[in-house]
Amino acid sequence: MSTISLKIEFGGGLELLFANQRSHRIDIPCRVSTDNDTTVKELNEKEAKAVDVSYLVHHMRDHMLKERAELFMENGTVRPGILVLINDTDWELEGEGEYQLKNGDEVVFISTLHGG
Repeated sequence: MSTISLKIEFGGGLELLFANQRSHRIDIPCRVSTDNDTTVKELNEKEAKAVDVSYLVHHMRDHMLKERAELFMENGTVRPGILVLINDTDWELEGEGEYQLKNGDEVVFISTLHGG
C-alpha cells in the first residue's frame, strides 16, 4: 500500500486536543475508503478514492485526537470556527474536504474561537 507524507500544524489552542503537540508528521494511504472509514482494509476500485482532506479529518479524529472530539468535528467535518489552511491557502479556495492531498502538503488547523 503506497502512502503520502503530510505535515499537520495546530494553533489557537487546538493543539490541546492533540496531546499538546503543535506539529505532527503523518503518513496516510494514497487510496482510502469512499465512506472515510479509517480502519485498514483491502479496498476494491468501487470502494476507493484518492485521499482527500475529508478523509484526513476523520483519520485525525480516529488516530490523533486525544480528547473532546466535539470540539474538533461536527457533522462529518471540522467545526465552524476552525480555520483550515492547505499549503497556506484557505481550504475554501481549494475545494474544502474534496481537496486531494499530495505528498508533502502542509495542513494547518487554527481555532478562531476564544472564551471571554
